[in-house]
Amino acid sequence: MEEQTILIEQPVDGVCVIKLNRPDVRNALNTELRQKMADIFVELNNDPQTKAIVLTGGDKVFAAGADINDFLTAKTIDVYLRHSERYWDAITNCRKPIIAAVNGYALGGGCELAMHADIIVAGKSAKFGQPEIKIGLMPGAGGTQRLFRAIGKHKAMKMVLTGDIISAHEADQMGLVSEVVEDETTIKRAIEIAEQLANYSPIALTQIKEVANLGVDMSLQAGLALERKAFQILFDTEDQKEGAKAFLEKREAKYKGR
Repeated sequence: MEEQTILIEQPVDGVCVIKLNRPDVRNALNTELRQKMADIFVELNNDPQTKAIVLTGGDKVFAAGADINDFLTAKTIDVYLRHSERYWDAITNCRKPIIAAVNGYALGGGCELAMHADIIVAGKSAKFGQPEIKIGLMPGAGGTQRLFRAIGKHKAMKMVLTGDIISAHEADQMGLVSEVVEDETTIKRAIEIAEQLANYSPIALTQIKEVANLGVDMSLQAGLALERKAFQILFDTEDQKEGAKAFLEKREAKYKGR
């Protein structure tokens, strides 16, 4: 029987949990796993029933980076022809909110994978790092870009140049994670957040995510203009009118994504 390297669950309506399942190699991100994960994200992105996504490696480890065995013989052309950016783009381009639930190691590609999420819930055991320098490499999936944007140049430079691993507490202080919880509640907490988001207007969630991600690379004035336009567009949605009406009537809004 083929090993199930990724497990899919739907614990509550509107929420899908993606669980990496290669425990023997600490969920190392080989090409097969990344391809499967990309396919799943594309599918969920197009699924109207999926409102929010939780990404986890389970209770013990998130993902301890790439499969090092692959690096022993790979040549430049081999790595180039894989076009691994396609796998990452499937996550980057996902319009649904993504919550990473991180326990244990999130190193190298695992740390970069976590940074693709919109919200990171870390267990107290979580450890983050970009240790590629220790094997004569450098980050190749956002470690010198997303990390710098998340925590600033000097903290990020120390991580990528030394390869040092930081604790969940340090990551929280730096602003790399959204919150830190007890290990046994990490996935539960991520699902709680996902369920909360799943009950909001999917159109508004999509606009927030799109504007926030695009605005990072814009000037302040351009970002503000983009935000303003998206804000104005939402007034033409049924969800916005339902939300305002429900608030005034002191009841839960029933959003339909229209």
